[in-house]
Amino acid sequence: MLSLGPGVHVVLATKPVDLRRGHDGLVTLVRTMWRADPYDGTLFVFFGRRMDRVKILCFSAGGFVVYYKRLERARFTMPPVPGDATEIVLDAPSLAMLLDGVDLRAIKRAPRWEPARAKKRREGIDISRAS
Repeated sequence: MLSLGPGVHVVLATKPVDLRRGHDGLVTLVRTMWRADPYDGTLFVFFGRRMDRVKILCFSAGGFVVYYKRLERARFTMPPVPGDATEIVLDAPSLAMLLDGVDLRAIKRAPRWEPARAKKRREGIDISRAS
């Protein structure tokens, strides 16, 4: 079961990869493509060339897990890719929709609200010392 809590960090590769790669091959991609730490709990998403298969790599409970899905009669749709980006950061609901075959390019979301306190914390401002 793939756990998609609200705070999960998801990184999607924008270029197709050879999905014959297993755990170790995908870990190597994470380290070389993004210089990222594969042990931090991030979900790393990779599509195959035909866009009918996806592998998701994550580290959980002392080991790597690979989630694999193949669509029988459809294709996954890549979300909008800004410029020449090698990765797209998604939230958990977007990943869930993507895995269900929803075209994220057609989704319109309301602007996300968050309290000022959370915004300042996210931006790195120490609000405990603010007067």
